[in-house]
Amino acid sequence: MEKLLEILEDIQPDVDYTTCTTLIDDEILDSFAILSIVGEIEDEFGVSVTPAEIIPENFNSMQALWEMIERLK
Repeated sequence: MEKLLEILEDIQPDVDYTTCTTLIDDEILDSFAILSIVGEIEDEFGVSVTPAEIIPENFNSMQALWEMIERLK
């Protein structure tokens, strides 16, 4: 999960990803950030994130992102 945190901090550095659970709900991440995260996740973890996976529930927190990555592996 450390690599995921690095990816997130590179894209949007001023967020506390360890505690925030409303990244989408509070519009902390915009659509460009989400697409950047998807690309980085696919490259780093060797998974394919389909459009069906790009939903708020999977992107609202670092933990939700990690669970999605684990599911896709």
